[in-house]
Amino acid sequence: MKNVFDTLEERGFIDSVTDEENLKKMLEEEKVKFYIGFDATADSLTLGHFLQIRVMQHMQKAGHIPVALLGGGTTSIGDPSGKNDMRKLMTREVIDHNAQCFKNQISNFIDFSQNKGLILNNADWLLNLNFLEFVRNIGVHFSVNRMLTFDCYKNRMEKGLTFFEFSYMLMQSYDFLYLYRNHHVKLELGGSDQWSNIIGGYELVRKLEEEKVFGMTFKLLITANGIKMGKTEKGAIWLSKEKTSPYEMFQYLRNTDDRDVIKFLKLLTMLDMDEIAKYEKLEGQELNKAKEVLAYEVVKDVHGKEEADKALETSRNLFGGNINAENMPSSELKIDIIKDGIGILDLMNMVDLIKTNSEGRRLINQGGVSINDQKIEDPALIIRKKDFKDGEIIIKKGKKVYHKIILK
Repeated sequence: MKNVFDTLEERGFIDSVTDEENLKKMLEEEKVKFYIGFDATADSLTLGHFLQIRVMQHMQKAGHIPVALLGGGTTSIGDPSGKNDMRKLMTREVIDHNAQCFKNQISNFIDFSQNKGLILNNADWLLNLNFLEFVRNIGVHFSVNRMLTFDCYKNRMEKGLTFFEFSYMLMQSYDFLYLYRNHHVKLELGGSDQWSNIIGGYELVRKLEEEKVFGMTFKLLITANGIKMGKTEKGAIWLSKEKTSPYEMFQYLRNTDDRDVIKFLKLLTMLDMDEIAKYEKLEGQELNKAKEVLAYEVVKDVHGKEEADKALETSRNLFGGNINAENMPSSELKIDIIKDGIGILDLMNMVDLIKTNSEGRRLINQGGVSINDQKIEDPALIIRKKDFKDGEIIIKKGKKVYHKIILK
């Protein structure tokens, strides 16, 4: 069987590795327990997290044992990596709720039955640490001078870095030590922005346990334009269908840049490399087939085949000019909101089609907005109840974005 390291490398996941030769040997010879941490900063995972889930799936498929670590403890501090300011502090209740949401979602992708995997929460060992004992036993192994050279801290020095946040690396490093001692976890995985934190844990375990453990990071989902994939004008692409509908996720992936589609097929789907190789040969308009496959496979794995089929049908209908597709993204508005009428800009703002009125005016002046297939020319247009045919109107923004508004 192919070494899973080679699989991850071939698909473009791997960024940095500690002791690559011995890690490959261990993955070849042992059933390895590995972990990935998920700080519970929201009530749903995102498309960015989905990359990490795919890594876990590849590892589990190869016979290794995933440990999904919910950051119920570390979320109380917040990772300063990539942040210009201190994260907003969250209450215990919110963190616990978010962690439970993560647990439910991750369990849809990873098999935790019959000792095939573990799902743990670092709140179980971090919340009750004795401060003096912790800094005496753990903090003594960390050099402040060295920590300040890491990007996650160095970038914050001008604006100010609290000791509270400074302790995050110690906490994450202690996670690795705890998991090694209690569950014999030998490998920590994470995004490339976690390299400093992973090195902290890797060195701590090696120092205190004199044991070979390993760290590996994978590349972040960055588009050819240098933008984090999964980010839109409206915010993140969530795995929860209540926050991002299956159709919205489908359309987001369907609109992938030509330069990125093969890369994302390798990272975000479980399709065989031989099949992906067929799509690599496509050019120009033919690449739309590969984009459709990317969107379908991800939505199918996240939301199920039925939702993927609906999204595919809707997308094809809309690209074919049929705006009466049943599964179009929609919003329900109370009829009282309309009253004697509502401005088109206010209406588009209300359903998140635009962020600002100036954006809406620009779109309308450029001929980029239609209602029920009629182009709108006046940004001051008032929409009245009579304009809702059978209680519905369909707004089209640009060439590809459709939104149905239903009066209730």
